[in-house]
Amino acid sequence: CHAFNAKPPLVSPATGLPNQIYEWRNQKIRFQVSETISPDNNNKNGNADVQNIVLVHGLFVNADHWRKILTQKFPNTRIFAIDLLGSGYSSKPPKDSKEAQLLNGENLRFKENSMNESEDIFSRKQKIKETKSAIVKDATLGTASGNKSRISDVELRHPLQSCYNFFTWSELISDFTSEVVLSSNNDKEDKAILVCNSIGTISSLQAILDTPELYEGAFVVAPNFRELHVAEVPFANIAMPLIRKVQQLLRENGKPLFDSLAKPNTVKEILKEPYAIQNEVDDELVKVLLDPLLTEGAADVVFDTLSYSAGPLPEQQLSDKNFPSNIPVWITYGDKDPWTPGPRVEKLSDLKTVEKVVRLEGVGHCPHDESPDLIHPLLEKFMERVKENRLQYQEGK
Repeated sequence: CHAFNAKPPLVSPATGLPNQIYEWRNQKIRFQVSETISPDNNNKNGNADVQNIVLVHGLFVNADHWRKILTQKFPNTRIFAIDLLGSGYSSKPPKDSKEAQLLNGENLRFKENSMNESEDIFSRKQKIKETKSAIVKDATLGTASGNKSRISDVELRHPLQSCYNFFTWSELISDFTSEVVLSSNNDKEDKAILVCNSIGTISSLQAILDTPELYEGAFVVAPNFRELHVAEVPFANIAMPLIRKVQQLLRENGKPLFDSLAKPNTVKEILKEPYAIQNEVDDELVKVLLDPLLTEGAADVVFDTLSYSAGPLPEQQLSDKNFPSNIPVWITYGDKDPWTPGPRVEKLSDLKTVEKVVRLEGVGHCPHDESPDLIHPLLEKFMERVKENRLQYQEGK
């Protein structure tokens, strides 16, 4: 059974930018590019002052959710936004198909791996620096109150062995960065900034962990702490069997429920929950988020992702000994966010790898779409900080 591939419109109705396709592991990945480069930077010596940004979306949305950043003219900047595998107009291979199993980012990554190396048709083994255990023991995680930490094991593997996991998505992000974003640049030291929202944070941090040589900064907008992760569920030994049963029922029988909810008016009401500034939930937003969810294979990915009660968590990733200390990380969140507890985000500032945490007043889980007047100036300051860091590195060489 081959991947479902929905054809995107030639031009995004949200951004006016052409939809392009990146071929990745025999899959089609939709992306958009916006660039504003002054003539002074188009020269034979490369584009030393040009900054590259890769936008990574959150759960059940797509590249168009970054519409207000993609249409903002940031000087001397190339901005790329992709649909992660299974999202938007990117390919959606059935999770149990051979096609999906072969591209799974969990393959060969863990000591508990079940894949035969002879099946490594994408040469992933060469890119994995270290094979680790699939369970991170005694990870220090945060709490909603932010007052104390807790110790928990973190199971990294998708319980269904699905390709729709943070390791697949992180490898997609890194390959896209290497093969598309940085491929045409003359400057071999050129790197990219990752800007991510919600659970896109986890894929992005994993990409930095795996390929730090590609990145020079991470700007996190409203991180997600995955309430259904086995390490996050209270009394998991009792609760998880019930949760897994509900997840199974949704996978097997949830399509009628999905179809009943996938209506413009219903989606608009659902989006108003994470949006504190609700008048930003306009018809354009509903259309560009809903249309791809109505394509073949999308519902299966939604229910598969709702069953993903494992994977990395932000505190565990940012505390990893391999997370580079020379890459600036700024984290911002809205004080009206119903999904991301502010005190837990603030606690991230205690980590050595986090340079700054910024609280935004009056916005919810999607500040980049709710209030670009708050996000854009902050992102510009972060870009300046990255430039300073780059100069300090070059002077120290």
